[in-house]
Amino acid sequence: MPIQRKLQQIQQQISQACARANRSINDVHIIAVTKSVTVERTQEALYAGLNHLGENRPEGLLAKQAEIDTPAIWHYIGSLQTRKVKQVINNVQVLHSLDRMSLADEIQKRVTQKIDCFVQVNVSGEQAKHGIELRDVHSFIESLSDHHQIRIIGLMTMAPNTSDEQVIRNVFKSLKDMQMNIASKGYVHAPCTELSMGMSNDFEIAIEEGATYVRIGTALVGDESEDLT
Repeated sequence: MPIQRKLQQIQQQISQACARANRSINDVHIIAVTKSVTVERTQEALYAGLNHLGENRPEGLLAKQAEIDTPAIWHYIGSLQTRKVKQVINNVQVLHSLDRMSLADEIQKRVTQKIDCFVQVNVSGEQAKHGIELRDVHSFIESLSDHHQIRIIGLMTMAPNTSDEQVIRNVFKSLKDMQMNIASKGYVHAPCTELSMGMSNDFEIAIEEGATYVRIGTALVGDESEDLT
């Protein structure tokens, strides 16, 4: 199915979720996760009007940027190894996976202009997931005040792999509560007004709980990973 048609379906779902939560659809941004599709499919996403693109590997990011000249807002949504910061940080507008001080130090060292970042939080506590613990968010963000090239625009999390909607909802709700708490502090370096949460399977729940950025891959652009190998 063409991306344009899929986008129309997803926009309808987002509109319905916003209506249920008494929110404006204009408050929700779709990130087309293009990590598993080709350059051609990524270009189709841009033609469909999706200007927020998400990649999770330096190689995939740089390969697409080398061939695509259509303006886009590039989001790095994967875990970023410290040694690969120099490949990525000046080629994206937003990083969704700031989760440790060593990474912040390397970003501060390598970035050439202020970068918008989400702090990745492991709300569910699963060992397989990256991110700092919810209880450490305050102290981590406070400790970034001298990293003048980093702006904390919000928090990011991934829901646990479960079919239990209430468990997923509670994870998103907990992140929303923390985001509001941080925002209320008035940190200059951390306005923390945004929430990056929700993917293909759970973005409606995420929107109902306050997501401002949803990361949608398979349901929107499909999966062409076999063509990338």
